[in-house]
Amino acid sequence: MAESQSPRLVLVGHPNVGKSTLFNALTGGSSKVGNYSGVTIGLTAGEFFTPHGQKLELFDLPGCLSLVSNAVDEAITRDVLLADPAVDLVVVVLDASALERHLPLALQVLELGLPTLVVLNKIDLAEKNGTRVAAKQLSEELACPVVSLRADQGEGILDLKQALRTPFPKVKEATWLPDSVGKSLAKVEAYLSSQQETKAHRQAWMLLADPDYESDSRASVRQVLTDLEPETLAQEMERGRREKVRELSQSTVAEGEEGHHTGSDRLDAILLHPVFGWIFFLGIFFFVFWSLFSWSGIPMDLIDGLFGSLGEAVAGALPSGLLNDLLVDGIIAGVGGVVIFLPQILFLFFFLGVLESTGYMARAAFLMDGLMSRVGLSGRSFLPLLSGYACAVPGVMAARSVPSAKERLLTILILPWMSCSARLPVYLLLIPLLVSGGLAQGLVMFALYFLGTGTAFLAAFLLRGRVGLSKDHQASFLMEMPRYRAPDWGFIFRHLIERAGSFLKKAGTVILALSIILWALATFPQAPSGKEQDQFNYSAMGRIGQAIEPVVKPLGWDHRLGTAMLASFAAREVFNSQVAISYAIEEDDDEEHTRESVRDEFRSSYSLATVLSLLVFYVFALQCLPTTAVVGRETKSWKWALGQLAGMSLFAYLAALLTFQLVNLF
Repeated sequence: MAESQSPRLVLVGHPNVGKSTLFNALTGGSSKVGNYSGVTIGLTAGEFFTPHGQKLELFDLPGCLSLVSNAVDEAITRDVLLADPAVDLVVVVLDASALERHLPLALQVLELGLPTLVVLNKIDLAEKNGTRVAAKQLSEELACPVVSLRADQGEGILDLKQALRTPFPKVKEATWLPDSVGKSLAKVEAYLSSQQETKAHRQAWMLLADPDYESDSRASVRQVLTDLEPETLAQEMERGRREKVRELSQSTVAEGEEGHHTGSDRLDAILLHPVFGWIFFLGIFFFVFWSLFSWSGIPMDLIDGLFGSLGEAVAGALPSGLLNDLLVDGIIAGVGGVVIFLPQILFLFFFLGVLESTGYMARAAFLMDGLMSRVGLSGRSFLPLLSGYACAVPGVMAARSVPSAKERLLTILILPWMSCSARLPVYLLLIPLLVSGGLAQGLVMFALYFLGTGTAFLAAFLLRGRVGLSKDHQASFLMEMPRYRAPDWGFIFRHLIERAGSFLKKAGTVILALSIILWALATFPQAPSGKEQDQFNYSAMGRIGQAIEPVVKPLGWDHRLGTAMLASFAAREVFNSQVAISYAIEEDDDEEHTRESVRDEFRSSYSLATVLSLLVFYVFALQCLPTTAVVGRETKSWKWALGQLAGMSLFAYLAALLTFQLVNLF
């Protein structure tokens, strides 16, 4: 992002504190990804105006519990605050219903000496729990503005904008730090200033607060601090911060009745129960998969009818020939064979959005922590793995939240076994060939997701020694449980619109281009006999299929399935396009080509063992080159990235081979 003359604000806070909701309330949801000076990752950015007509630039930083952390996403927040040019104002978002846990982060930001404004979000939850926060007194104690609001309802947003007056107030010295820390901080700051170090105070604070913080000045600082070790100073800083938080809690927070149980507490007694919690967990996710088949039939039939009518209209408007075939059999059949599954994909993202927005996902991570700890991971890895159900690329990037480098690598290596949305069209095409009825189809879908996830955990158990984790390694997991709340429908539907736009963009670009290429490969060269039944075998696609058929025949596949599999390495959804194109090309001219006719022809062409073999292959195969590229970037090792691609492809082949042979045997 180009340098801006507008004041630059950043949002800082714990995960699930409501930063993104506040960001959308301030900017109207007009977000974009921008590069922030001093860091190497795109951040969500937006702009808005204050009531005084001042234009401000806003960045939403990753959630963090502390500026002293080994987690990559928390280090991003730290690096932004240390960056040059400096931020003009830090807006620290705190949960008013859990203020004591959130205040230490605000104190750390104030200790950096950055202009700061504190936002007390979820003030309604605090009041509902009987907690009263004296915002005015807290402002006086912290010597910075404090604003109370409800970001999800837009209450207090105008007050926040009114408080954003330039020039922003300067921060006073952190009086809660012990004298020994203050003297050492002054020494280090003076030394760094003499070395022409920019932002000397912030760098000095970071070197003292985090003994593991890597800096070129680390060795020199140890020479300056001859009286105290940095580790001792970091402990002293933490002690002073704890005492200040205790003091602020006593003077500005009035708690409700002792032993008061909230609705969230009562729900957690059931949903986090060691037995009933798992029953609800499995039931919720089974309901999600059942709904994909039971509720999406009408919109899918509508899309199917639209593409069918479009194909008939184009076929009737143009004379017979290559152009007619390209438009009807190549573009309309190829793109339509993928777009038809958009309703089911949106249903999946809708339910995942509801679960995340209500606060249940944090509980799911808590439940999974006990299981994941047995394979060398923690509940912290659950959220990146869960992101992998949508798309492996953001899931791999979300693994930055895992503090341990070895756990992070292990999470990335197993993450592509989470069945992403690109696999969904293949599942949705093949599952109805096995069973009928929403309940049975939901069970099969659940089993496929369970197979991929279970294999991922088994792989983590087997690979943990390979990545350097000892067998007795116990991964730690610290996560704050957000209160249950009503779904944020605005967030959910904005997310659905984004996903639909992304899916349609892919269908209109990548899938469209590949469909044209696949049609051309299946059409040229043309068979001398001119007969439809001879064309596919004579075409370039048919010849490629015949060349690889000996490799895929033990899986129960023929040359058409082999070429569809090969093409889907560019994008998994192309499998559906290739099936639609191959059957469209081979069908008789007077035969109506619909989704059901494709399935009927497919079912009559292949056995149960072949369909199961295909499903197993697509559960395990890493057919996503963008994922391989992102893994290489995140791990800084093409050895791991290419090894993952080769290993998962080989595993998928062997699993499909075993499946086909065993089903045929029994």
